[in-house]
Amino acid sequence: MSTVAQIPDPDHKQSVGFKQVLIATDFSDASQGAFDYAVAIARRYSSALSVVHAIPPDPHEPIPIYPAPRELDRTRLEAEQQMKQLGEDARIHDLNHHLLLEQGPVWDVLAAAIQRENVDLLVLGTHGRGGLKKLALGSVAEEVLRLAPCPVLTIGPNAPLAGSGTTEFKRILFATDFGPASAKAFPYALSLAEDYGAKLVLLHMVPPMPIPELGPAAYAPAFYGADALTKWQETTRDESAKKLREVLPPNTKLAAEPEYVVVIDYLPEGILGVAAAHRIELVVMGANRTSSPRVAAHIPWALTHEVICHAKCPVLTVSN
Repeated sequence: MSTVAQIPDPDHKQSVGFKQVLIATDFSDASQGAFDYAVAIARRYSSALSVVHAIPPDPHEPIPIYPAPRELDRTRLEAEQQMKQLGEDARIHDLNHHLLLEQGPVWDVLAAAIQRENVDLLVLGTHGRGGLKKLALGSVAEEVLRLAPCPVLTIGPNAPLAGSGTTEFKRILFATDFGPASAKAFPYALSLAEDYGAKLVLLHMVPPMPIPELGPAAYAPAFYGADALTKWQETTRDESAKKLREVLPPNTKLAAEPEYVVVIDYLPEGILGVAAAHRIELVVMGANRTSSPRVAAHIPWALTHEVICHAKCPVLTVSN
């Protein structure tokens, strides 16, 4: 298995930055919260900021042979007015920004913008209650998280508002499974921790031991199985803690000593519990892609959805 610790040159730290930030908006309160974070990040990194809104085609209306006159397209007129208001927001006057208003399926519009603008950070807001759940299970949010070629910062319904166009991430959690997506996500976690002078908490979640891995102990008396399970948990915890300490390159410039946490628990409850206990202000994690549609539909995105939906902070996901 590929691990984060397996870096070709451990003395070389990969620095990351955000030169082109794209914020996708539907003009909702959730999007406004994401807009605040996007503005704050663009200001800190002197990024170019693109604001995009996709006018989705109405599935209940036939596709006209000729487009309706602009003055009769009420949906577009309303979107133009709302986009104009965003463009007049005083918080972005000093930023290199531009507005994009296009018609088409949301992901098609976003994918074209990401490629055209050479975007290296996409910022999304998510709706509370059923909104995110409905979207995450096979619709817009799931599609964006699964297909976006750049890191995605998702502002969930429980994340605090960014204040006055600025925000500070002072406690960052990097959750790793030592897989390829985690390897891509780690440079972002480390660089952000250094840039913000943040406390970095590195977490590895160990799921409870599946019964097949117990081998003969699974069919032995209960006390034997329990002893084998306890030994496995201790060994796994020690090995994981060692791997976590090997993740950081020697030339890091963190403001505080990093903390290494290994928890044996179910996902995603374990990640959320650690984030809450450590008062985390940003979660960074890899989002593993798979060629299996069945696995992609039920495992990685279900986990990502639950973390985003319940985390009391933004979540930055990086795909492998």
